[in-house]
Amino acid sequence: MTNTKTRILVGGAMALVAAAAGALEYMGVPALRWLALVVAIGMAVEFLIVRYKWRAKNTGKRHIAFLSVPGNWMLIALALMVPSAYIVGRSPFDMLLLLIVISAADIGAWFFGSRFGDDKMWSVVSPNKTWVGQIAGIICGAAAAVAYGFIDTAIMGQPQFIAQLLWVGIAVALLSQYGDLAASALKRKMGIKDFSNVLPGHGGLIDRFDGWIFVLPLIALMMI
Repeated sequence: MTNTKTRILVGGAMALVAAAAGALEYMGVPALRWLALVVAIGMAVEFLIVRYKWRAKNTGKRHIAFLSVPGNWMLIALALMVPSAYIVGRSPFDMLLLLIVISAADIGAWFFGSRFGDDKMWSVVSPNKTWVGQIAGIICGAAAAVAYGFIDTAIMGQPQFIAQLLWVGIAVALLSQYGDLAASALKRKMGIKDFSNVLPGHGGLIDRFDGWIFVLPLIALMMI
């Protein structure tokens, strides 16, 4: 099976899991909260394993302190992600909004960046990231947030603050892209391609959900 087919199948499976969690939420089961919490804990455990392997590989004849291993900022970010996932997960509509915005920004950045982006953002760290892609990702994320507001108003009958959703979309789209970029920089520094292969075709949990690293703690802080 080719890597593309594997990526599509695994992506489809993840979409089905998210859809099932959404259906359970509709029936009154807080599935999204627990799914977000499981993913956040999984990301933290995955990075601890990566650090352990890196330390074991690079120790040699000299001792390397745990905090001397690259990625202390990631440890802090993932530690914040765990309670943040629980806090934000209590509001399924907010979690759905974040999912839509981050997905739209990711797809928009990839689509327009791969076709029209020649100006690289940081080629040493992430050769495929372009300024065109980043701008397109922000626009797509903001548009998705506004569309979410209009659809929610039409279905639920509760007016949404579209201007606020616009700014939320811009901020979330931007932060998600820089979460991706920061994770790519850390992988380069540690000399690894992926954080793991737990999700065939996608890499590890961090590789797939790095766009949430900076977003979730900020949204959780706003919800406290």
